[in-house]
Amino acid sequence: MKKLGKQTVQFDNPPQIISSASVVGNKESQGPLGDYFDQVISDGYNNQSTWEKAQMKMTEDVVNNALDKVNLAKEDIDFLLAGDLLNQIVASNFAARKFPVPFLGLFGACSTMIEAMAVGSMMIDGGIANRIISFTSSHYQATERQYRTPNEYGDKYPPYKQWTVTGAGATILSNETGGVALTMATLGKVIDLGVKDPKDMGSAMAPAAADTILNHLEDSDRSPSDYDLIITGDLGQVGKNLTIELLAEQGCDVTKNFDDCGVMIYNSKQKVGAGGSGCGCSAVVAASYLLPQIMYGNFNRVLLLGTGALLNPMTFLQGESIPCIAHAVVLERTGHLTEGIGRPSVQDNLATKIEATKIEDLSQSEG
Repeated sequence: MKKLGKQTVQFDNPPQIISSASVVGNKESQGPLGDYFDQVISDGYNNQSTWEKAQMKMTEDVVNNALDKVNLAKEDIDFLLAGDLLNQIVASNFAARKFPVPFLGLFGACSTMIEAMAVGSMMIDGGIANRIISFTSSHYQATERQYRTPNEYGDKYPPYKQWTVTGAGATILSNETGGVALTMATLGKVIDLGVKDPKDMGSAMAPAAADTILNHLEDSDRSPSDYDLIITGDLGQVGKNLTIELLAEQGCDVTKNFDDCGVMIYNSKQKVGAGGSGCGCSAVVAASYLLPQIMYGNFNRVLLLGTGALLNPMTFLQGESIPCIAHAVVLERTGHLTEGIGRPSVQDNLATKIEATKIEDLSQSEG
C-alpha cells in the first residue's frame, strides 16, 4: 500500500520537478522575493482589454515559459492540471485551449496548485503519465470584483484582510531526473469552524492548515523537526499566528521552522493588510523561490501546504460560514541540478552564496 494512515500517499517512484516558472504583477515584483520571479507584467491589464483576459494571458505565458526552460514542446506533455478563482475556472480553461493536451480542471480555491501537484504525482507514480504540467493563477482586480467589491467602490480595507496576488505559477512533473522530488502528498479534509467574514481568510483557513499538518505528521510518523521548513500557502500574518496557536494546543511546536507564502511575498510597507492570498500566491513563491532553494541545498526537505477557502459570493450573502481545505506535498532535494528551476542569475547567486537568503529575513515583521 502506498497510502500512509488516513490521508497521506508515499510515492514508490517519486515524481521529479524538472521545470518551474512564474509571472507576477508590479506589486509582487517590488516585494522581498521580486528578484526570483521569471516575468513581470506591465500593468493590471497585461496589454489586454479586461482584467480577466489579463489573467488568461498570464496563465498561458507561464505554461509556455515552463516548457521553454527545458526545451519541451506542447506535444511532449501528457496532461495539464489546473484551476483558478474565476467562475468556472475560466482563466485555466481558456489558457488550456491553446495547448493540444488532455486537461483536467481542478478547484480547491487557493489550494489548487498543491492539489494539482498531488494529483499529477499520483498519475506519474502510477504509470499513467510521463510529464504533467500543474499550474494556476490569480489576479488582484479580477478577484476583488468577483468575490468582494470592485476597487472603484472604495470599500474599506481592514488590517486583517489580505491582498490577492497577481501571479501565475507552473511546474512540470516528470518521471525523469529533476532538481526536486515530490515524495509524499497529504490530502486535506474540509474544515469549517464557523468563520463568516469573507475578508478574514486567515482565520477561516488556519484550522484546515493545522488539521492537515497534524494528520501528515501522524500518518508519516514524523515531527516538525524532520523538516527544514513547513510553509503554508496564503494564511497571511493572522492565519499564520492562529495556525501556530492551534498546533501548540495539540503539543506541536512549529515556531522554529514555520512560515507562510502570503507573509513572505510582500513587505510591511506595501499596504497589503495581513499579507498575500490567491491561487497565485503559493504558486509563484513555490515555483521561483522554494524550488531553487531546495535544489541548491538551502533546504533539504520542505512540507508545502496550499490552503483554500471554499466559498463563493452567493454563499456569503446567504449567511453561510466558510468551509476550508489544505493539501500538502513533501518536496525533497535530489542532488541534481536542472536549468528549468529558477532564473539563471538567481541560480548563480544561490550556487556561490547559499547563505545569502534566509527565510526569517524574508518574513514581514508586521501585518
